[in-house]
Amino acid sequence: MTVDTPLTQPATGPAGATASRHATASRPAVGPRPATAPRDDAARRAELAAFLRSRRERITPEQVGLPRGARRRTPGLRREEVAHLGAVGVTWYTWLEQARDIHVSPQVLDAVARALLLDRAERSHLFALAGAIDPTPGTECTGVTRELRQVLRQLEPFPAVLQNSRFDILAYNATYGRLMCDLDALPEEDRNCMWLAFTHPEWRASVVDLDATMRVMAAKFRASMAEHVAEPAWKALVARLTEASSEFREIWAQHEVVRPMSAVKLFRHPRVGTLQLSATSLWTGPNPGPKLLSYTPVDEVTRERLELLAAEAAEAARSARSAEPPALVTV
Repeated sequence: MTVDTPLTQPATGPAGATASRHATASRPAVGPRPATAPRDDAARRAELAAFLRSRRERITPEQVGLPRGARRRTPGLRREEVAHLGAVGVTWYTWLEQARDIHVSPQVLDAVARALLLDRAERSHLFALAGAIDPTPGTECTGVTRELRQVLRQLEPFPAVLQNSRFDILAYNATYGRLMCDLDALPEEDRNCMWLAFTHPEWRASVVDLDATMRVMAAKFRASMAEHVAEPAWKALVARLTEASSEFREIWAQHEVVRPMSAVKLFRHPRVGTLQLSATSLWTGPNPGPKLLSYTPVDEVTRERLELLAAEAAEAARSARSAEPPALVTV
């Protein structure tokens, strides 16, 4: 990279030559680009800087496996943390947010997009503002596509969830949101099945064979972590669980591993009763990427109870919407 190279270059080749001839005919020859080009570039760099700041400030440290710390005043992540997560230079990232006239490679933009958890639309916007060509167009950094959310909804009243190999809960339908606890009431950093299985009282109470479930989950987690040993988010989750749960410390010390498998699971719901569900995993991307985990009833009694649970979730959603204040209308 070179610091003195602008984000965009003057047009070259026949098209650029034609543009230069027209520009020369209509104004004095003061440089290789029209007089408005520097202002346009500056405006685009300013918009890029504002966009990066807004994306950085919306991410909590817990979402990317970083400690919050007692004296954090910056909303979201710090610039140094984004640079660390993307493995890019702190100075380069700082200059981007300062709208400096620098050239940044597509590889650096790709790393920044991943560090900031940009979805497909945001990633495309980032490359457009930087005047660069995306080397992997259509890449989804972490966002859940609209199509997958539709699939989750269509599976109602069967519980369904989208999670990654770290057991982070990325999206879920209304029935799953009420199956083991009220997921909507939890902060995003706590929406992880490992964390909930070892620390959340209501979640733990809903699992009939909790000890066996915890051991299998920890073994699956360790097997998946083999490919992510050096990643901060994985290490942070292990450290957080180690500090919070003596059960996790004991199980983790045994170094057990197991491959993913389908099984019948028993859940104990406080209002609808015991549920016997068969779990099925569908990978939505290259293993070990996100997977769609769905639960289907083993018997007719469970099916009826799932319908009651889905109706309860729908009623709760309607009540929440009716409690919202009316939107302000401006004219």
